[in-house]
Amino acid sequence: MGRTRGDKEEVVADLKVLLSEAQLMMIIDYQGLTVAEITDLRTRLRETGTICKVTKNTLMGMAIQGQANWQPMTQFLKGSSAFLLVKDDIGGAVRAYQSFRKDKKKTEFRGGVMQGMALTEDQVKAIADLPPKEVLMAQVAGALNAVATRLAVSLNQVPSSLARSINEVPGSLTRAIAAIAAKQEEGSAESEAS
Repeated sequence: MGRTRGDKEEVVADLKVLLSEAQLMMIIDYQGLTVAEITDLRTRLRETGTICKVTKNTLMGMAIQGQANWQPMTQFLKGSSAFLLVKDDIGGAVRAYQSFRKDKKKTEFRGGVMQGMALTEDQVKAIADLPPKEVLMAQVAGALNAVATRLAVSLNQVPSSLARSINEVPGSLTRAIAAIAAKQEEGSAESEAS
C-alpha cells in the first residue's frame, strides 16, 4: 500500500521543517540494519538533539527543492538513505554515529551537507572536532579582553610616564644650570689666570 499524495505532501512539509532547524545533514546508507538497530541509532542521536529520518530519496529531493543550503545533497540521494539532521551538538552527533557504526559495522557514510557545501566524512569529523560554540565564544571574548586590558595598562602608563618626565625636568634643569655655572666659573678662573 503506497502513500497518498496528501501523505507525501505532509512528509515533505515535515522534512522542510526539520531542514530549517538543522545545521548539518549527514546521509548514511542504512541497508542491512534491523528495526532494533535503527531504533538504537535514533536513541543515541536523540541525546545530541539529532533526528534520524528514514525516508524515500524522492521525498527528500522534493523537500530540498529550492533550498540552496541543501542542494548539494542531491548527489547522495541514492539507495537506502537515512538522514541525520543535526541541530546543535555537531560533535556529539558525529561521535554518536561513529560509535554506532563501530559497534554495528553495517552502515556507510555517504556524505554531509552544511551551509550549501557537500562534505566528506573527514570534513565532517574535522567540524566535529572543533570546540563547541560556547567555548569558541569564550576564547574570543578572552582574547578581546586581553587586548582591552593591555590597551588600558598602556594608556594608564602614558600619564605616569609623563608625570615622571615632568617631575624629572626640575632636577635636570637644576643639574644643567649647575653644570653651566661650573663651566662659567672654570672659564672665569682661566681668564683671571692668564
